[in-house]
Amino acid sequence: MRRDGPVANDTRIWTDVDFDRDGKQISSLRLPFSSDRSAYGTIPIPIVCIRNGAGPTALLISGNHGDEYEGQVALSKLARQLDAGELRGRIIILPALNYPAVDAGRRVSPLDQGNLNRMFPGDANGSPTEMIAHYVSEVLLPLADIVIDLHSGGSSLLYLPCCLIRVGKSAAETARLVELMHVFGAPIGSISDGSGGGGATTLSATAQALGIPALTTELGGGASLSRAGEKLARDGVLRVLKHMGILPEAIVEPPEATRSMRVDGRQAFTYAPVRGIFEPAVAVGDEVEAGDLAGTIHPIAGPSEPARSVHFAQSGLVACQRAPALTEPGDCLFKLVVDVA
Repeated sequence: MRRDGPVANDTRIWTDVDFDRDGKQISSLRLPFSSDRSAYGTIPIPIVCIRNGAGPTALLISGNHGDEYEGQVALSKLARQLDAGELRGRIIILPALNYPAVDAGRRVSPLDQGNLNRMFPGDANGSPTEMIAHYVSEVLLPLADIVIDLHSGGSSLLYLPCCLIRVGKSAAETARLVELMHVFGAPIGSISDGSGGGGATTLSATAQALGIPALTTELGGGASLSRAGEKLARDGVLRVLKHMGILPEAIVEPPEATRSMRVDGRQAFTYAPVRGIFEPAVAVGDEVEAGDLAGTIHPIAGPSEPARSVHFAQSGLVACQRAPALTEPGDCLFKLVVDVA
């Protein structure tokens, strides 16, 4: 059910977009940021609102982290191509949500070092990144019937393309999310209990608290643009929009089968124990067994010091691996997933 209502009166972000007006509006959110260079300055965050009468609302987001590119390109293409006459309802697109991070090509904002997807539900009077999170939580999410937050591995990770959901508050809610995950059509569907990653501080966690279905993705990584990941983002979003009746006449490719998987506790993650150059022994998509060699860390001091072998603590499918070779103690080298029973 769509939740209409007044815009939160304590947000400091503003826009000239009228979310209730039919047609296609291309504009910006204005994030206040006072600096030496611009005392009364604002930072524009691109936003597109496309509406055609009554119907569901989809909130489509990328650039939550600035160095993740597949979603940014897919949503920018979609925003250019869609016409209001094709819709039944409303689509709100933010292709570069954390614009300062996107502009810098970084995971976190250069303004405050803020990791947006670890700052929800945000703070209207907080740092710039907290203000963005607050606007999404208090203004945009209450308008939405579904939110799709497109991520990739960024600069530090390479990811097997996947669609992620959180377990719902009820069996019916979980079933609905699983249905949408399969409609999206990523080869891997990861079902989380919400305890890992950013926990309660993510966009998807805030959406769930508001009763809004949320799909998240991982589509590539290494700060590069995967053509396959971008295509999956575009096709998956279109499939969901058609499924929900927002784009009833969209021509979409049928989804491929999705393998339902999950992270099985903290031992699913393999971390670097020492500093050095990491030589992986496996790649994303490989199946491994507990005790298998994950890789070798070579000390940068050279052969006068011994190399350090790293092994997997459990069995599973390699869902992601570290992209840069140079590692520090505590860097995540691999994440494994296992089939849902």
